[in-house]
Amino acid sequence: MAVDPETKIEAATESIITPATSDRDDNYEFYKQHQDLQYTPEEEKAVLRKIDLHLIPLLFFIYLLQYLDKNSINFASVYGLKAGTGLTGSDYSWLSSIFYFGYLIAQYPAGLAMQKLPAGKFLATTAIIWGALLMTTPACHNFAGIASNRFILGMVEAVVNPGFVLLMGMWYTAKEQPLRLESYYCTNGIATMFGGLLGYAIGHIQTGLPRWMYVFLIFGAFSVVVGIIALWLLPDLPSTARFLNERERAIALDRVAVNKQGVKNHQFKWYQVWQAARDPKTWLLFIMAIGAQVPNSALTSFTSIIVGSFGFDTLGTQYLQIPGGAVNFLTLIIGGWIATKFDGKFHSRFACMIFANLTCILGSGLLVGLPDSNKWGRMVALWLCYFQGLGFSMGLIMISSNIAGYTKKQVTGALLFTGYCVGNIIGPQTFKSSEAPGYHSAYIAMLAGYSVKLTAIVLLYLFMYFENKRRDKLALENVHSEDAVEAGMLDQTEIDNKGFRYVL
Repeated sequence: MAVDPETKIEAATESIITPATSDRDDNYEFYKQHQDLQYTPEEEKAVLRKIDLHLIPLLFFIYLLQYLDKNSINFASVYGLKAGTGLTGSDYSWLSSIFYFGYLIAQYPAGLAMQKLPAGKFLATTAIIWGALLMTTPACHNFAGIASNRFILGMVEAVVNPGFVLLMGMWYTAKEQPLRLESYYCTNGIATMFGGLLGYAIGHIQTGLPRWMYVFLIFGAFSVVVGIIALWLLPDLPSTARFLNERERAIALDRVAVNKQGVKNHQFKWYQVWQAARDPKTWLLFIMAIGAQVPNSALTSFTSIIVGSFGFDTLGTQYLQIPGGAVNFLTLIIGGWIATKFDGKFHSRFACMIFANLTCILGSGLLVGLPDSNKWGRMVALWLCYFQGLGFSMGLIMISSNIAGYTKKQVTGALLFTGYCVGNIIGPQTFKSSEAPGYHSAYIAMLAGYSVKLTAIVLLYLFMYFENKRRDKLALENVHSEDAVEAGMLDQTEIDNKGFRYVL
């Protein structure tokens, strides 16, 4: 007889007497063996420092190259990409959308692979594959060829964003996550600056291959090299990390157990899927992602074209992207520092999200309202929109720090990135070739997207805030912290684990 999903959820929330093996975290036995381990704050800081030095540089370079690779057509667009690949009409807009169709289709298989396979090795292998794919782009000489190339590239890169969010929960406490996540996510801004500089340099190449081909060859080669390095160095789990000794592994695991989320569980659990589907947080994050990414194409694939439409020359379209990248970089680092420094105060994570989104609304409103003749005003307005990375990245931290149960976490992340894909598919279509060079519809879509995103953020905040108050009012804080940690190591969700509190 079929079992109702409600029954499964209720059974999972009962007090655990003898947990099934499938309920246990992949690190559970190692955790229990060292549960009574005593260590000093100095030892913990030393272990955290080793984790940072080993993990963050790898995440930094992989994410930097992923962003450059994904947006390589932006830098190539002003150096003959369209003529070299026979693009006409709306073909270029579809290249941006097609990448995210591939990203969308691969989202759930990628999440499942992250759950079943060694996380570090899987992520490194995908970096090698997408670098090799990018290097084949110059062989594409028509729309069908480059569209197929972009579609497959999207499928391969689908693992990076959700995979890195899962890694944050595996290695860092909830308090530590904002600054660490922003330390790699800020490469969006660095890539914009570096890509603009590289694009400027490529613009001076006068011999050899057509200039647009060098963009793909250079970015792809770097990705292959970094992927090979990561294949050797990127760890899979705290309990098996080769750069830590056994005592340090135990400390690393004990540190993150306080998140009350466990670390990793390779068993896929359907009751957690049903719970994610009925959780309002899931759908608010989904809507937030759509709203955030509809404007994203203006800051990625169409930036060179937009800056050119303001009246700047070809080389100006490259170096004028650098200030936007600097705004992105600084807001992400400063926002991550504020959220970490003032953790537990002023609801700092949501405060950063709301401030960043209000700035984006101002920027997009100016793009809609300023006259075409005011090219520097419109340029500054576009730079203000680069605040959007802070709001979206803090949304990713909501998953790494506020969603528990490994299946639920990866399913919620996959749905958020489904919204991410939907927004990025819609966004390029708002750039109508019939409106060139004004693109008024695109700027209105940016303003609408940021407004939808802000609404979702505020509703998510209110939901989590009042749920924390409800649990406190019911005196559920009397659940012992040790029991809540144990429940996390037994893969309970944040809804089932009554000792869990949302980090705002």
